[in-house]
Amino acid sequence: MTSRLRMPAEFAAHERTVLCWPARQAIYGDLMAQAEDAHAQVARAIAEYEPVSMIANPGSVAARAAELCGGRVEIVELPIDDSWFRDSGPIYVTDGEGSRVATDWTFNGWGTKYAPFDQDALVAGRWAEHAGHPSRQIPMVLEGGSLTVDGEGTLVTTVQCLMHPNRNPGLSRFDIESRLSEELGLDTVIWLPYGLADDDDTDGHVDNVAVFARPGVLVVQGCDDPAEPDWLRMNVNARWARGSYDAAGRLLDVVEIPVLPFVEIGGERRPVPYGNYYVGNGFVLVPTTNHPADTDMLAVIGEQYPGRDVIGLDVGPILAYGGGGIHCITQQVPAA
Repeated sequence: MTSRLRMPAEFAAHERTVLCWPARQAIYGDLMAQAEDAHAQVARAIAEYEPVSMIANPGSVAARAAELCGGRVEIVELPIDDSWFRDSGPIYVTDGEGSRVATDWTFNGWGTKYAPFDQDALVAGRWAEHAGHPSRQIPMVLEGGSLTVDGEGTLVTTVQCLMHPNRNPGLSRFDIESRLSEELGLDTVIWLPYGLADDDDTDGHVDNVAVFARPGVLVVQGCDDPAEPDWLRMNVNARWARGSYDAAGRLLDVVEIPVLPFVEIGGERRPVPYGNYYVGNGFVLVPTTNHPADTDMLAVIGEQYPGRDVIGLDVGPILAYGGGGIHCITQQVPAA
């Protein structure tokens, strides 16, 4: 009998991490060089712990990526429109016994906000082919940043994103849960009400507001300023999570990151959630902003990941300007 394929948790063992090089000049404008440097910093930091592949547009762009990332980062030349591989890349499922499949969901440019996106709609399958991994196309719009799993059958997402009519307007909540459960091996889907108030780019991705640290433990982003719209939204999310049960029947243990920094960059004010961190083999990589609370918030996160190095990278402002964070530009390939 074939074992059930299931999406492993991010904190499980990785074969490698995959990123994409910045590609959309219209997003970063004069700050493109800063964006490239931020992506290279992330790639080099992860390469200290596990293999890293950087997808870049062929030719001179790939050559520049190779120069900035250094010799430890593999450069893979594939056509792309944007750099958010968390959302355009495949979501892997495994059976724990060696089988691994790259699920290739429909990508529509975050509700057709950013065009063109035709190359990004193909990059999951192209990456899987390059890596020699079997893949399966799924006719439902989904981005990897819109979900977090515990690896034991529980998924957390947000109503704000997955129920937005610019994704799958013909699907009910039941339809979405059923497809997620079938394809990702789930038993329980927990719907938090909100993403961040200013997250117009992704319509409220969960990776800005919640992440599983281990089965039964959900880390949630808080907001320390009652004058901010996110103060109420994050408060509601935390209380909702504390009243939710996972697939094993456990009431979730909720750990809050109490501070939400805001930065001014490129003439815009952006939130930079610490919760948009990435967990890999022996490390946790956290976006920081040189905020007075950086050290304390890294300690809060570190308590949930004993035995892993917790690293703050001051790339939060430029990635937030582009519409995301460290988690948004990374995608793990689980160990087979």
